[in-house]
Amino acid sequence: MAFSIEFLLLSAVSLFTIVNPFSVVPAFLAITPGDTLQERRAAARMACTIGTCLLILTALAGEFVFSLLGITLPALQIAGGIILFSIGFEMVRAPDAPKRLNEKERAVARDKEDVGVTPLAVPLLCGPGAVSTVIILKSQATSFWDSGMLLLSIPAVYFVSYLVLSASAQGGNWLNPILLRILRRVMGLLFAVIAVQFVVNGVEKLPLLKALSTAAPSG
Repeated sequence: MAFSIEFLLLSAVSLFTIVNPFSVVPAFLAITPGDTLQERRAAARMACTIGTCLLILTALAGEFVFSLLGITLPALQIAGGIILFSIGFEMVRAPDAPKRLNEKERAVARDKEDVGVTPLAVPLLCGPGAVSTVIILKSQATSFWDSGMLLLSIPAVYFVSYLVLSASAQGGNWLNPILLRILRRVMGLLFAVIAVQFVVNGVEKLPLLKALSTAAPSG
């Protein structure tokens, strides 16, 4: 059970780092310029609910879908780890660059009433990085309890994300730019380290490496 608690912490830290609600705040305020406090909080609540449902679905079915496509878990861990490392590296290298929307996404957001669905939930709060992280974590779960801890961490992360967005709904003046830059650097470093561990775990599970380690003389 102790290992499951450790896996819960790994899952929660990994997911919170990649979801990073602090970096979503500027875009959140930009796509809800004329909304009331209640409307902004409703949009944040919808986005976090959708993000929770999508990632839980990914955790339950994502590995099965990849197995149907013939993608092995070591390959997924290595490729996903490389992608996630690049995200963490960018977070460290460009600490003052929050998540932004392009003009097309802004136009869609202005024309839609359900900004909590797009672009707030997808892709800002639940993008490819979050999906990849969940699939890799699920592949590393070694027991029923580990899988349960992963499923528990998803709503926990989005609940905290909702609290961050809800607090920023009044304008986000409490978010100090220097604090945001520090948080982004720290989260980027943590995520890069976690991504490297994903790659190491994937390499260790490669059939060729396993065969070599088995064939190597013991002494």
